Amino acid sequence: MNPSPERNPPPRERLLDVNGLEPPEPMERALDALAHLPPGHYLRMLLHREPYLLYPMIEEDGFRFETRPGRRALFEILIWRAGDEVAERAALDSR
Repeated sequence: MNPSPERNPPPRERLLDVNGLEPPEPMERALDALAHLPPGHYLRMLLHREPYLLYPMIEEDGFRFETRPGRRALFEILIWRAGDEVAERAALDSR
Protein backbone atom coordinates (compact mmCIF):
# COMPACT_ATOMS: atom_id res chain seq x y z
CA MET A 1 0.00 0.00 0.00
CA ASN A 2 1.38 3.40 -0.96
CA PRO A 3 1.22 6.15 1.64
CA SER A 4 -1.09 8.99 0.73
CA PRO A 5 0.59 12.29 -0.20
CA GLU A 6 -1.40 14.09 2.50
CA ARG A 7 0.03 11.84 5.22
CA ASN A 8 3.61 12.07 4.00
CA PRO A 9 4.08 15.42 2.32
CA PRO A 10 7.35 15.96 0.49
CA PRO A 11 10.13 17.57 2.52
CA ARG A 12 9.88 21.33 2.16
CA GLU A 13 13.06 22.25 4.00
CA ARG A 14 16.49 22.82 2.51
CA LEU A 15 19.16 22.85 5.20
CA LEU A 16 22.22 25.11 4.91
CA ASP A 17 24.68 24.62 7.77
CA VAL A 18 27.27 27.38 7.58
CA ASN A 19 28.05 27.30 11.28
CA GLY A 20 31.68 28.20 11.87
CA LEU A 21 32.37 29.57 8.38
CA GLU A 22 33.87 33.04 8.13
CA PRO A 23 32.35 35.91 6.11
CA PRO A 24 31.55 36.24 3.31
CA GLU A 25 31.13 32.49 2.75
CA PRO A 26 27.84 32.06 4.71
CA MET A 27 26.22 34.92 2.79
CA GLU A 28 27.48 33.65 -0.57
CA ARG A 29 26.23 30.14 0.12
CA ALA A 30 22.85 31.44 1.30
CA LEU A 31 22.37 33.58 -1.81
CA ASP A 32 23.30 30.64 -4.03
CA ALA A 33 20.90 28.31 -2.19
CA LEU A 34 18.08 30.86 -2.44
CA ALA A 35 18.67 31.29 -6.17
CA HIS A 36 17.93 27.57 -6.57
CA LEU A 37 15.12 27.25 -4.02
CA PRO A 38 12.12 25.50 -5.59
CA PRO A 39 8.61 26.86 -5.08
CA GLY A 40 7.00 25.55 -1.91
CA HIS A 41 10.34 25.15 -0.13
CA TYR A 42 12.16 27.18 2.48
CA LEU A 43 15.78 27.43 3.58
CA ARG A 44 16.85 26.72 7.17
CA MET A 45 20.21 28.40 7.67
CA LEU A 46 22.31 27.45 10.71
CA LEU A 47 25.07 29.79 11.79
CA HIS A 48 27.05 31.11 14.72
CA ARG A 49 26.42 34.82 14.15
CA GLU A 50 23.45 36.86 13.01
CA PRO A 51 23.79 37.77 9.29
CA TYR A 52 22.73 41.43 9.48
CA LEU A 53 24.08 42.22 5.99
CA LEU A 54 22.11 39.35 4.45
CA TYR A 55 18.68 40.54 5.59
CA PRO A 56 18.27 43.60 3.33
CA MET A 57 19.71 41.68 0.37
CA ILE A 58 17.21 38.85 0.60
CA GLU A 59 14.32 41.23 1.20
CA GLU A 60 15.27 43.10 -1.99
CA ASP A 61 15.28 39.76 -3.81
CA GLY A 62 11.71 39.05 -2.68
CA PHE A 63 12.27 36.78 0.30
CA ARG A 64 10.91 36.87 3.83
CA PHE A 65 12.61 35.44 6.90
CA GLU A 66 12.38 34.68 10.58
CA THR A 67 15.40 34.55 12.87
CA ARG A 68 15.35 32.62 16.11
CA PRO A 69 17.71 31.02 18.61
CA GLY A 70 18.92 27.74 17.23
CA ARG A 71 19.10 24.27 18.67
CA ARG A 72 22.07 23.13 16.59
CA ALA A 73 23.67 26.56 16.12
CA LEU A 74 23.43 29.93 17.81
CA PHE A 75 21.03 31.19 15.12
CA GLU A 76 18.50 29.60 12.79
CA ILE A 77 17.17 31.72 9.96
CA LEU A 78 14.13 30.44 8.06
CA ILE A 79 13.87 32.01 4.59
CA TRP A 80 11.09 31.66 1.99
CA ARG A 81 9.87 33.52 -1.09
CA ALA A 82 7.38 36.29 -0.35
CA GLY A 83 3.91 35.18 -1.39
CA ASP A 84 4.76 31.47 -1.26
CA GLU A 85 2.14 30.46 1.29
CA VAL A 86 3.08 26.76 1.22
CA ALA A 87 6.72 27.50 2.03
CA GLU A 88 5.84 30.12 4.63
CA ARG A 89 3.44 27.76 6.41
CA ALA A 90 6.00 24.93 6.34
CA ALA A 91 8.74 27.22 7.70
CA LEU A 92 6.64 28.69 10.47
CA ASP A 93 5.17 25.30 11.40
CA SER A 94 8.71 23.94 11.78
CA ARG A 95 9.17 25.96 14.96
